[in-house]
Amino acid sequence: MSIGKPGTILLADIGGTNARFALSESDQIGAIDYVKVADHLTVQEAITDVLRRTAGEKPARAVLAVAGPVTNNRCVMTNSPWIIDGNELQPALGFDSVHVLNDFEVVAWSLPALQPSDLIPLGGQDGLPGEPLLVIGPGTGFGVSCLVERHGARLAVVTEAGHATLPAENEREERVIACLRRRQGHVSIERGALSGSGLQSLYEALAEVDGVQIPQRDAAGITKAALNGSCELSRATLQMFCAILGSVAGNLAVTFGARGGVYIGGGIAPRFPDFLAASAFRARFEAKGRFQDYLRNIPTRLITKPDASFVGLKMFADHNLG
Repeated sequence: MSIGKPGTILLADIGGTNARFALSESDQIGAIDYVKVADHLTVQEAITDVLRRTAGEKPARAVLAVAGPVTNNRCVMTNSPWIIDGNELQPALGFDSVHVLNDFEVVAWSLPALQPSDLIPLGGQDGLPGEPLLVIGPGTGFGVSCLVERHGARLAVVTEAGHATLPAENEREERVIACLRRRQGHVSIERGALSGSGLQSLYEALAEVDGVQIPQRDAAGITKAALNGSCELSRATLQMFCAILGSVAGNLAVTFGARGGVYIGGGIAPRFPDFLAASAFRARFEAKGRFQDYLRNIPTRLITKPDASFVGLKMFADHNLG
């Protein structure tokens, strides 16, 4: 089968364990094909295998989202042996173009296209049209990207904000961060709190601060014990996690002037939307002293759409490859 159908684009969301592929044509995104990264030595082999199973003419272009930093259209994956190099894949696979994007950059591209059914509101007003849209997400790490639109042009700003220093808002958090500093040295937002390993770090630090013995738990175990009420410390940990998430989200909202809205993505927060909504998240988001009124008007929303990345890939392709 030949490669070169100009209206069809290969879309991919590539993580350390799994990769998902779909074909986009016109306004439609086709069925998603799931591939285990470990089953293929290279991304080129995986794409070739996916295209071999695809009926009809092959796409001429590709847009790939990757879970890692992208430099010069290239990403060396952190948790897999794959190297995603768009400039090498383009001639090797016969594509007209291959774009490699950071996964949170892609989520930022999806924001204007998300529908109310894809979101859970967490306070605020409607957001100002044309103003920056911010997405943050605790998961394996802590992702941050901001979509800016000016004079019809859109740009998704990719950041490493997760490696900024974790702030404390009260004495208890100061004691927890002091404990983390003894263990970690620099306490970043990601390692100290807002990631899977960060949630575990909070749990262990709170136990040390409170002087209590606890069973060892990973992030999933802490979340489960917090939600079912079987562990008071796990519940306190998840409450602090949500409060810190609110503070960090508010800090980033004023940093980027994200008056269009702040969106919560990642793999952790969608597991407990009711708990997050009832937590101190929104109060801490707005707690910025003289700028409280500025924050009060900014909407915060939890993304619940599981394939938002493919919406973002399609939005990027429509805006940049049309």
